[in-house]
Amino acid sequence: MDSTHSVPANPESWQEKAAKKRISCQKAIPTAWTLPKSILESLPEISGFPTTRLNLVARDIPRSSGILTERELEITESHSASSLLSGLAAGTFTSVEVTLAFSKRAAIAQQLTNCLTETFFEQAEERARHLDDLRLKGNPLGPLHGLPVSIKDSFQVEGTEACIGAVALLGRKSTENSALVDLLLDLGAVLYVKTNVPQVLMTVESDNNIFGRTLNPWNTSLTAGGSSGGEGALLAFRGSPLGVGTDLGGSIRIPSLCCGTYGFRPSSGRIPFGRQVMPLNAGIGAIVPTAGPMANDMSTLQVFMKAVIDAKPFVYDAASTHIPWRGINEPPHAKLRLGLLPEDPLFPLHPPVRDTIASVVSILKSNGHVVIPLDVAECHIAEASQISGRLLDLDQTPASIIKSGGEPAVPSITAMRENLGRIGRDFIPQEVDAMDRLEQFGALQNQRYAMAESWRKLWVKHDLDAIIAPSAQTTAMEHGQHGWPAYTMFLNMLDYPACAIPFGKATRSETSFTTDQNHCTPAYNPDTVEGAPCSVQIFTNRMRDEECLAVAAVVDACLRGDTTAH
Repeated sequence: MDSTHSVPANPESWQEKAAKKRISCQKAIPTAWTLPKSILESLPEISGFPTTRLNLVARDIPRSSGILTERELEITESHSASSLLSGLAAGTFTSVEVTLAFSKRAAIAQQLTNCLTETFFEQAEERARHLDDLRLKGNPLGPLHGLPVSIKDSFQVEGTEACIGAVALLGRKSTENSALVDLLLDLGAVLYVKTNVPQVLMTVESDNNIFGRTLNPWNTSLTAGGSSGGEGALLAFRGSPLGVGTDLGGSIRIPSLCCGTYGFRPSSGRIPFGRQVMPLNAGIGAIVPTAGPMANDMSTLQVFMKAVIDAKPFVYDAASTHIPWRGINEPPHAKLRLGLLPEDPLFPLHPPVRDTIASVVSILKSNGHVVIPLDVAECHIAEASQISGRLLDLDQTPASIIKSGGEPAVPSITAMRENLGRIGRDFIPQEVDAMDRLEQFGALQNQRYAMAESWRKLWVKHDLDAIIAPSAQTTAMEHGQHGWPAYTMFLNMLDYPACAIPFGKATRSETSFTTDQNHCTPAYNPDTVEGAPCSVQIFTNRMRDEECLAVAAVVDACLRGDTTAH
């Protein structure tokens, strides 16, 4: 037997592989950035599956830890990406000091929320120093010159791992960058961390057997969402000025909802997606995932989209479309015509979500905008959930990756399977079950196309600029309790651009809420979710990304009380 292919006498267990990876990640945090023992001992138990309600944001631990200087606290807490870029261009900031400030804060966020996977702080500082030298010589690389950018674990960075929470993929160093990574580097960005995800990306809670569970900085007893949950938690903790996530069924917008941040899911092809590590058979491509920005303000979403699309993504990725950024700063109508997505009976909204939507509608109407309630029958939300669930279920790649690593599925993976069964199949003809997988794919795609045509007629009928919708039927939920992502998934199936906008916090509602076996919404616990971030979602028709962000900016300004809003 060839010794190079022989099986080791004592192969590592999946637990040993995972533990080894965790230890290496812990060692990558500089000793000087380790939280004092006194701070850690003052906190309740927050590891594992915490039930203790702890607001890490209110604790202001970055300040009390003494790890960040006053200037570093100001850099991370008082600036958007736009103001940082302006300061970098003017020489008010150096890339080295901005990168160091966010690196320190990300290290603290990791120790409290478990939001990171890979860290490359030293390499980031070296790059920042190089970028500062280029700036002094009058040779800036591009519109993101010197700005730290955090990215989801699925993106490949040469020399690091992209295991997407799967033991089977541990130990594989990337030999190339993802297309978007190359583009961001060419624009002058500084990459410094990668962020945690669910096991094989396939749930809306960021938990896996390697890195563990990411906690919500606003309430550690609640999920940070997924699959870009590490990004959401890091941004909420102000550990990043700009994050990049991906979205297959709500994976940008749900963490944005859970963590109180902004998030944008572009139409497929607008942002380069190539050379990522994904748990999908690319040849099936039932629902195409997209990459998009996450941030603490609306302007950063716009900065990212314009910078990336202006850089000609098709040069970096064959699947990217050659559609230049159209520079739409104003929506089509001075006073918006907005559809209001109805509450689907299969996915009833929790009281705080209903209250949020009602408040948003009231504010928009008071600003002179027109809101048109849509009929539940013409929106097909339940039907879309059933079709998209069945389409995704045709690809067995995620399950095979988990199995090949010898690890068990985490609870949220099992819960997602249960949710898939719970949404039913009322809209799918019974004869589909008797078809082979290729015929099933064709039949489901035909239903999908019919739904897209129905939505085309809806846009024309009501002459809409955009539609208002909940980001989910709930706020952030207790760990292990998040439901099927109905209000985001259907937009992925239609490939519509959508923006999540944070608005308010959940108050304790005395409104009764009941759920039964015919509902796909988790139980409502008012005491647990009180204070959780709330959100609204704005979406437009396919490839109208510029219009989506323009409308979202107007809506956001109204919600923030900006009197200059239309």
